Amino acid sequence: MARKESNMLPLGTQAPDFKLIDTVDNRKKTLKELKGTTATLVMFICNHCPFVIHVSSELSQLAKDYVSKGINCIAISSNDVDNYPQDRPELMKKTAIDNEYIFPYLYDQTQEVAKAYDAACTPDFFLFDKNLELVYTGQLDDSRPGNDIPVTGKDIRTAMDALINNKSVNPNQKPSVGCGIKWK
Repeated sequence: MARKESNMLPLGTQAPDFKLIDTVDNRKKTLKELKGTTATLVMFICNHCPFVIHVSSELSQLAKDYVSKGINCIAISSNDVDNYPQDRPELMKKTAIDNEYIFPYLYDQTQEVAKAYDAACTPDFFLFDKNLELVYTGQLDDSRPGNDIPVTGKDIRTAMDALINNKSVNPNQKPSVGCGIKWK
């Protein structure tokens, strides 16, 4: 399992807009219609990455815990499905249902959205405030497959809680670590 760190898009960056197919309901959705009233978490994930599989239940719980607080989550898969068929849209839908994702799981077929966000790995996280300005990018928490640290979502939860409480998000952020996005 090759490890790749996120690129750490500069804080303050405006969220790039997109219009992508939601693999669960097969409808095109935009960032503007999916954004939360308090914040928006954009997550680059995929079906087969062991780093994503390791945190998938926490991703589901995170959304359930924060949607009522005005924070919407959006997952995007940008992997090359020709060479990684386990990440095909129909299997994304199955993954979303099996993992009880209450957030849209979008397919970035052209990989343009991943490039616009400078996404590098799965998982890769981008938390934007209500104005869609980047306030957090980095890891979910310190847990990785095989390191015996429990998955808690501590780092992202701390950033989300700061936004809910109208406080500044700590700018000292650790990059996410995962499998590199499978580019075409």
